[in-house]
Amino acid sequence: MKISVPAFLLLFLLPGFVSRAQDANDLIKKVKDKLGLVNDYEAEGVMKTDVAFMKVPESKVTIYYKKPDKFKIKKQDGISIVPKGGGNINLAALFEGNNYTAVPAGKGTVNNEPVTIVKLLPLDEKSDVVVSTLYIDEKEALVKKAIITTRENGTYEMEMQYGKYAGKGLPDTISFLFTTRDYKLPKGLAFDYDTGGQQPKTTTATGTQKGKIQISYTSYTINKGLANDLFK
Repeated sequence: MKISVPAFLLLFLLPGFVSRAQDANDLIKKVKDKLGLVNDYEAEGVMKTDVAFMKVPESKVTIYYKKPDKFKIKKQDGISIVPKGGGNINLAALFEGNNYTAVPAGKGTVNNEPVTIVKLLPLDEKSDVVVSTLYIDEKEALVKKAIITTRENGTYEMEMQYGKYAGKGLPDTISFLFTTRDYKLPKGLAFDYDTGGQQPKTTTATGTQKGKIQISYTSYTINKGLANDLFK
């Protein structure tokens, strides 16, 4: 029996592809299991906004989360933000329902620390998220960075730094990085225009300036049993 060279190479390489795909799924499961330890939380923090077309003071915030995708930010002046779905803000929502395919994408570094790169491809064709590229600390099962491409909001990055609550996959600091050109801010964050001046007509901006929104968490109260009415 004759086997062509390409077919022979495929037979030789296929086990390696299968093995790496299994490793990617195993790693995603570890990350998901860690995040799954948190059913809900109430957190205190400080939000900083650095966007050229927004004039926003630093603000103390209280953040609420409840599985699977309830998420709310309450500012110190009493303004509440309840985004429709937490996928754009809350990392755990990316893993809900196993409605994705995990694809291995090699190795890399984040802040000079080694990470494993995995791409999540949603199985739902109507999903707003097109692809999520995750940079994972394999030893700790923590997502250090995520690059998320969406249908409506273009591509943006999230960078996470961990400390006291790393055992439950909760960051001390999370930063949203994006390009302001033709970009709408992540749901729940496009609210904070300075009320002392004229508000822009839209949440987009021209030009290619970079924008950054950072939330630094000072404390978490985990699994206290938050009521659904809190998110209305």
